[in-house]
Amino acid sequence: MTLKRPQDLVFTLFGEYLIRQKRPVWVGSLIALLRPFRVSEGAVRTVLSRMARKRWLSSRRVGRNSYYQLTARGRRIVEEGEARIYHPPHEETWDGSWCLLTYSIPEDVRHLRDRLRVGLSWLGFGSLGNGVWISPNDVQDQAMGRAKEMGREGNLVCFHAHQVGADDATDLARRCWDLPALASRYLGFLGQWRPEMELCRTALEVGTLTDDRAFVLRFRLMHEYREFPLLDPYLPEVLLPREWPGHAAAEVFNGLHDLLVVDVVDRLEDDEDD
Repeated sequence: MTLKRPQDLVFTLFGEYLIRQKRPVWVGSLIALLRPFRVSEGAVRTVLSRMARKRWLSSRRVGRNSYYQLTARGRRIVEEGEARIYHPPHEETWDGSWCLLTYSIPEDVRHLRDRLRVGLSWLGFGSLGNGVWISPNDVQDQAMGRAKEMGREGNLVCFHAHQVGADDATDLARRCWDLPALASRYLGFLGQWRPEMELCRTALEVGTLTDDRAFVLRFRLMHEYREFPLLDPYLPEVLLPREWPGHAAAEVFNGLHDLLVVDVVDRLEDDEDD
């Protein structure tokens, strides 16, 4: 697996290991924790400063030492990701109704339109085209909340709708979401991590799985799996193809994640020269 931007790595680090750390974390500890992923010291410092400017992290200096922790804004981003990973919005029984949303955002603020589209995808909406998006899950309040954060709640209109016509709901789902491509991504994840889970179980039984190895594996596991909530609309079972690989991928993720328990708090330092 190729790890993504340093910014994504920092979000993974804070979300997976440091979100409950009440004290700010010394920059030297962050550099050390990210070293196994081939991120240079300079890249870590640069991305931390950039994330502080975007108010995802707060920073403070004590003498020559710099410290960072999540802001309320950064914590909300991480917690939303955690909720979607560990508690995806599956509807156990679906009544056939859709949350339908339309928007119209002027061209001179197209950057807000792009942000809204990303937010709608994160919430599991699929596009029907021409500013019309649908979701089988009841996420109207979350969608309006995203628009309100951008000061654009007046540009959105939401409905609860029922489909009429000859096409069935599964055909509509195939139009709005590229389920074959998503299934292929899940199968690739399974091909990599299912064998790794068996190796880790064996290593734990014989006592050869070190904390350093467990830390790296769990970090990479989370870092890769955290992309799926942005891609997967978490459709009701009735709308999914048979033997949907997303279910098996979730089982492997949760199983391996539970095996690779490592506490990194004891690795944090706060009294070294920066």
